Amino acid sequence: MNVRLRHCLVTLAVAGSLPLGSASAAVTLIGTGAIAGTATDQSGFTGLLEDGVTLKNQIGGFGSAIAYTGRGQRFVAAPDRGPADGATTYVDRLYRIDIGVRQIAPYGANAFQFSPAVTGTLLLSNEAGQPFTGSNAAFDPTGSSDSLRFDPEGIRVDACGTTAYISDEYGPYLYGFDLATGRRNRIVKLPNKLQIDAPSSVPANELNQNAAGRQSNRGMEGLAISPDGSKLYGLMQNALLQDGALGAGNARVSTGARLVEVTLATGALREFYYPLEAASNGLNEILAIDDQRFLVIERDGRAGAGAQFKRIYKIDLSAASDIRNIKSLPSTGVPAEIVPVAKTLFIDLLDPAYGLAGAGFPEKIEGLAFGPTLPTGQRTLLVTADNDFFANQPSKMFVFGIDAADLPEFQAQQFRSCP
Repeated sequence: MNVRLRHCLVTLAVAGSLPLGSASAAVTLIGTGAIAGTATDQSGFTGLLEDGVTLKNQIGGFGSAIAYTGRGQRFVAAPDRGPADGATTYVDRLYRIDIGVRQIAPYGANAFQFSPAVTGTLLLSNEAGQPFTGSNAAFDPTGSSDSLRFDPEGIRVDACGTTAYISDEYGPYLYGFDLATGRRNRIVKLPNKLQIDAPSSVPANELNQNAAGRQSNRGMEGLAISPDGSKLYGLMQNALLQDGALGAGNARVSTGARLVEVTLATGALREFYYPLEAASNGLNEILAIDDQRFLVIERDGRAGAGAQFKRIYKIDLSAASDIRNIKSLPSTGVPAEIVPVAKTLFIDLLDPAYGLAGAGFPEKIEGLAFGPTLPTGQRTLLVTADNDFFANQPSKMFVFGIDAADLPEFQAQQFRSCP
């Protein structure tokens, strides 16, 4: 932990309004942070992408996927496929993000300023060193892992702190990447039912030419890792095509999404049913509380004053049915033989109590990560937004203080030294 932060937190414990170990009555927004939309990274790229406005080294989209490394105030983040909805040859990368913290008021709402900074950039490639790209056109016709198109949407660090697992929307795929080199070091097999048979560079063709698999740009949006590092949990953004996803005019009509559990040592799979509050909503991230309970972002596709649904739910898998052998689901209604995940509201980001709603509220709330524990006993929870690489929009971060009473089951992710 850096000296500045240690001083800040010691001051908080001694002079703050909460004594050490006490619990507040509700989840508290303790501060916000942002990285300017015009900021640039360490990729070494120069010039503009094919959209003619975005710098090849422009920092953006990293709010799609962020994870704590277990070390001080260091996080890693994976920007998504770049600007213009896959129409550029943006090279996929991973960011190291260090977050400075300054206390500006006694502990409570907005008591801290958070200053995130990208301090390192790692380009992502396959085992042969070929770069992954966000380009729609870089697909493999067979849908295999030979494909070089990759749209990072979820990231988690393994227990050794040496591999970043990243989930993708295009395949969907789930890969491990070496945190020292950026090269792929593992391919995690996912259920075949998630993939489409006929990939295309044209999203409308993918919808019209496939009867099963993920919807276009609605793949594995969220990723969690169990506290002991033994399992990954991949969350699909919406229903699969064979699960009655679409109606007339390709309108989204299904309220059932699949959550996939993968045991890393054996490849064993389970699947669970997540009931969306509305067919038009999407799921954007999942974060482990323990090995049965998780936080999930569910939101609408509206920004600013038009935003109506930006929520974080707590879900529980302990009584949920394993649906991996169910080939298709109805568009609406949960079949009698299926017990969905249990689901309760945890944070409504548009609650007036937080003061976040309004013209400047971002559309794409997409990242979740627990951070270090404060001396008060509270755990920090980071919520990040994808700015879609718009230079005039900062990448925003909201930081909440989570009391032990709010998440009594919480288990911190275990990190260890590995040979």
